[in-house]
Amino acid sequence: MSNFIEKFRLNGEKEDFHKVIDDVDMGVVFKGTNLWVLVFAIFIASLGLNVNSTAVVIGAMLVSPLMGPIIGLGMGMAINDLALLRKALYNYAFAVGVGLATSTVFFSLSPLNEASSEILSRTSPNIYDVLIAFFGGFAGILAVSSRQKGNVIPGVAIATALMPPLCTAGYGLANWNFAIFSGALYLFLINTVFIALATLLTGRFLNFPRKHLDDPKDEVIARRIVWLVVLITLLPSIYFGYDIVRQNQFSKKANQFVDREAVFPNDYLLKKNIDPKLQSITLTYGGEFIPEESITALKAKLPVYGLGETSLEIKQGFAYLKNSGDDEQTKQLTDALNEREKVLRELKDKVDEAEAQKLLGKQIFEELKAQYPVIESCVIDRALNNSTESQNPVWIAVVRSKSVLASVDQNRIIDFLRARVNSSDTFVYFEAAPTLRTPEPSPTAP
Repeated sequence: MSNFIEKFRLNGEKEDFHKVIDDVDMGVVFKGTNLWVLVFAIFIASLGLNVNSTAVVIGAMLVSPLMGPIIGLGMGMAINDLALLRKALYNYAFAVGVGLATSTVFFSLSPLNEASSEILSRTSPNIYDVLIAFFGGFAGILAVSSRQKGNVIPGVAIATALMPPLCTAGYGLANWNFAIFSGALYLFLINTVFIALATLLTGRFLNFPRKHLDDPKDEVIARRIVWLVVLITLLPSIYFGYDIVRQNQFSKKANQFVDREAVFPNDYLLKKNIDPKLQSITLTYGGEFIPEESITALKAKLPVYGLGETSLEIKQGFAYLKNSGDDEQTKQLTDALNEREKVLRELKDKVDEAEAQKLLGKQIFEELKAQYPVIESCVIDRALNNSTESQNPVWIAVVRSKSVLASVDQNRIIDFLRARVNSSDTFVYFEAAPTLRTPEPSPTAP
């Protein structure tokens, strides 16, 4: 057990404290190469968001130097280094300003103004983003403090995703969309606060040498400010996280309800709209008219699925879709119904063809029976020739008679059948019923 616990100890891999602090201090400053790398990373991320490319966005995260001042903020608070804290705060604000300005200019000039899924996915932060930033921050500062850094820092840069939300905020500014701007900026602040908090806690845990403040009260005030910022950032994310869980549960229950209960004979569900925020379900059907009693009975089943407060609206026919202005949706549904009608017609044609073939076989037998009374049955059917030379259908007939037909009669029957089905690819097999032997009388007793 002691050997197992020993594997988790960090003392043997810790880098020299002063070297770590010097490295953090150097990574804080944005000038020269660091500043140009930041600008290029912003352009890369903005392009990736604009064209909805996940790979390009990940590339921007890898080259982004934004982690430097954020770790500097946490380290400055951890060791009570006010000079490092001021420098990190100044450079952080400078980097945010450069990021917002650059991305705003890019999106103002870009001809693509549509909000892609990559942009929209960074406008609704929640408690899960807090946890990602928090654990990512722990991994980042541990890597910085260790002699075995490996590839942790690039992984942390991807996981915490500092660059994309900052550029998304620039998109919101360029398009005067306050909802996108505020949501993305809040996600960026979440990442900042909790990476810095993880750095602060790890720095204290690893016993980095702290500078003593002249006034002990200053240290108490600083600690209170830190936790106040953490709470202000954390509380809204908890609410948003709860809201996401609630919406997911509602969507799951609503889909179960629709799949199991919202089925009407001779009707097609053309459109399903589930709105978790408004807690409403709107269903559009095509087909026969659904009576009001059936709709009322369906609504009565909502509480069974935990949807007692849900609003259920039933729309019927294509008139609703036309009035809704969704021409593309109407076209897609119309095409789908036309395709279904086509399939039904093809199936009906096959059934009709089978019935016609059955009737033809009956008529041919009656005609043959009239000409040759010895014929007992005639089975005729069409088959597919699977040879490589031809795949045309062929006709196969089996004629059964009471006695063996003469060759001349067989040839006449073959010619008749070929003319009757209008196909030279007709093969006829003749069978004669076995002659039944009359049992010999048993000898009488003397």
